[in-house]
This record gives sequence, structure tokens and C-alpha cells, in this order.
Amino acid sequence: MDLDRIFRTRQSVRRYRDQPVERQMLHALIEAVRLAPSACNSQPWKLILVDDPVLKNQVAAATFSQAVSFNRFSLEAPVIAVLTIEKPKWTARLGALIKQRELPLIDVGIAAAHFCLKATELGLGTCMLGWFDEHRIRRLLNIPPKIRIGLLITLGHAEKGYPLRKKIRKETAQMSGFNDYRSATGDNSAL
Repeated sequence: MDLDRIFRTRQSVRRYRDQPVERQMLHALIEAVRLAPSACNSQPWKLILVDDPVLKNQVAAATFSQAVSFNRFSLEAPVIAVLTIEKPKWTARLGALIKQRELPLIDVGIAAAHFCLKATELGLGTCMLGWFDEHRIRRLLNIPPKIRIGLLITLGHAEKGYPLRKKIRKETAQMSGFNDYRSATGDNSAL
């Protein structure tokens, strides 16, 4: 699959088949995350793939509640990837401090994108989750108290016939421009 096709195909999947993800595919995803770029090559993340069905369901249950049920589909996914935010190299910490940037968050986002794009290439579906009970998941996976969880990603084979995204993306003129912020807003009247 070429990269443009991956970009057009990758979408959030919220319905999965009851089929395990092959270990070989999981290793390919680990390698994709390992190769993700990061500030000062800090690689400030740990990737935990939760595929034990009982533990995976416990982690999935920490992504929704009675009041907030939109992540309930995570119970269907055979794997949940957990990306933690680790302490970066001192050079990256110094740069982040000077420039007032959350470089580890950016780096984890890049690693997550690598994971999701590689999963798409492998024919797998993913969905990034930012809503979860961090303390509960930390306890379940023995993550030290000072380590933050950046995000979770559900992973699995999409349900047969899962529809391609219908939501239309912004037009390029609404989200990009050249040489001036206003050109990226679609308001070119002042230019």
C-alpha cells in the first residue's frame, strides 16, 4: 500500500472482529514505534501492548463508565496499546524548557501516528483514546505513579464491511496556506 492510500484509508475504527492480532503484526507495530522520530532522539515513551483477554478487558473497562460510555467499543478490540510518557534526555528537557514546548507530548503523538499508520498498512484498525482512568490503568499494568499515560490505542481487525469515513475533511484552503497565517484561515481579503 502506498503512503497516500494509507492516509486516505486510516480512520478511527470502533467495531472489531473477534479475531486475535497475529504476534508478527504486533512486532511490526513495535518496530514502527521504535523508528518514530523524537526531540534529541529521546524516544520518551514506553509501548505496552495488552493482548491478554482478561487484562485487556480490565483496561478497556477503564475507558468508559455509566456516565461516559462512548469508549465502550474498546471491549471489542483484541489489543489495547498503551503509550506512556517517559522522561526525555536532558537536552530535550532543556530545549522544551527554553522554548516552552511539551516536546514529549509531541513525540508520543508522532509515535502514535507511526503505530496507527503501520496498523493501516497491515490491514488493521485503530482508534486513539484520550479518555480513560489513568490511575486504574496504571495499577493494572504496574506503571509507576510518576509515569503519565499519554494515550491508548485500540487495535484489531475491523468488522467486515466497516464503512470508510463519511465525514468530510476541511478543504485545503481552510487548513493550510503559504507565508501568512491568514492564508490558512480562508480569509484572504486582507492579503
